[in-house]
Amino acid sequence: MEERLSCVEVDPRGPIRATVVWLHGLGADGHDFEPIVPLLGLDDLGVRFVFPHAPRRPVTVNMGLIMRAWYDIRGFELRRDQDERGIRDSAAKIADLLESERARGVPYERIVLAGFSQGGALALHVGLRYPERLAGIVALSSYLLFAEALAEERSAANLGLPVFQGHGTHDPMVPIEYGLQARETLVELGYPVEWREYPMGHEVHPQEIAHIGSWLRARLGSA
Repeated sequence: MEERLSCVEVDPRGPIRATVVWLHGLGADGHDFEPIVPLLGLDDLGVRFVFPHAPRRPVTVNMGLIMRAWYDIRGFELRRDQDERGIRDSAAKIADLLESERARGVPYERIVLAGFSQGGALALHVGLRYPERLAGIVALSSYLLFAEALAEERSAANLGLPVFQGHGTHDPMVPIEYGLQARETLVELGYPVEWREYPMGHEVHPQEIAHIGSWLRARLGSA
């Protein structure tokens, strides 16, 4: 069996009653979103944050440089250029993390899967297909992988799963149209999406952090 992903973990002061598994974007690592934890205002909810490090791999659009990436980015045509092998491999590793959290005593329905950019795309990919009911998905500045297969591949356990989507109106890396296309597909398939736009590029906005905190509190506020 392949080695599990190494992770940065931020535990609450008291008992752990929920977990957020948060996937970073291309070229970053698990420390990237660690500073966001105290800004979310969830200190009283007993939430553990798990920030895995993506494997290192060559990335085609970055001249084949080796960096942390959940999958290769071969081009910018979503249907044609997707790295199916890399996506499936990382999806299995994230599913293993979710199972690990359950083994540590956190029920699946108290686990949120979150991510930024390709991390958000992978969070959607895994969460919508996961066979156990989760608490929700946070997808920031991201898009759907294999959107055309979602209706067939999605999990019955996570039908109607709440989704938070945030996107910058001036994003030069992942155009907001990609996020809007994802929202349209999700809504058509019956997922309740909280969609937010922010005056920013490919980044995270302070107001967005506040909205994420409120959304997470609504999902995880009652044990």
